[in-house]
Amino acid sequence: MNKKQALISVNLAVFLFATAAPIAKGFQLPSIGITFGRVFFSSITLLLFCLITRQDIRVKKKSHLALLLVCGLVLALHWWTFLGSAQISTVAISTITFSTFPLFVTFLEPLVFHERLCKENVITAIIVLIGVFITIPEFTLANQMSRGILVGMISSLAYAVLTVLNRFLSGQYQSTVVSLYEQGTAAISLAPIVLTMSLRPTGRELGLLLFLGIATTALAHTIFINSLKHISAGLAGIIASMESVYGIIIALAVLGEVPSAREIIGAVIIIGAVV
Repeated sequence: MNKKQALISVNLAVFLFATAAPIAKGFQLPSIGITFGRVFFSSITLLLFCLITRQDIRVKKKSHLALLLVCGLVLALHWWTFLGSAQISTVAISTITFSTFPLFVTFLEPLVFHERLCKENVITAIIVLIGVFITIPEFTLANQMSRGILVGMISSLAYAVLTVLNRFLSGQYQSTVVSLYEQGTAAISLAPIVLTMSLRPTGRELGLLLFLGIATTALAHTIFINSLKHISAGLAGIIASMESVYGIIIALAVLGEVPSAREIIGAVIIIGAVV
């Protein structure tokens, strides 16, 4: 894969990611149940793929294994809060707040990889935060939209941490192997919680969970990680900010969910600043 192919791959992955929030709105299951379902089916898909293609799934170092397990826990938190934000508020709110994750990457990457922090990035971060504040209807957790934004920001921070750590792991292992460990860990960590809940997904919901697990999780996550071998986490983050655009368009077409004027203005400021 060259850089051009990596850019195309990231865009494909981001489009697949963008289908998750609109799909989650059609579930009666709570977000933790949806998250468990998608990582469960995704883990099985990735394991079968690795076995069929005879990929070496052994971990080189104990420190790498510990890092993969941490990434799995962070991944579980990210998807749990991301889907939760969509269910609490709207797809627009969930995806707009997710678009702020390059802001966190901007400050995390220099810390992890000992790179220089540019003052332009700090200015961009301030503009992004202004966009988020414009989106917030009122500063109270009694408001559903405000709660959705808060949960969405937690999701954004979790994904930024995951992206930076995956930049290192993608240089050590095949992207499918990284995805397998991370999503397997996410499934195992969520299983004890989900098993205590009386969740009875319908046949339609099981079908949607299969799609989420195979297409928007196993395939999309693997493609995204693989692209990090050829482009920086920061550039991947810029492209990933388009998820809010894709998500809003899908939600409008499928759910008839029209974003408010505040959401549109906030989205324009956030995405414009990131780009």
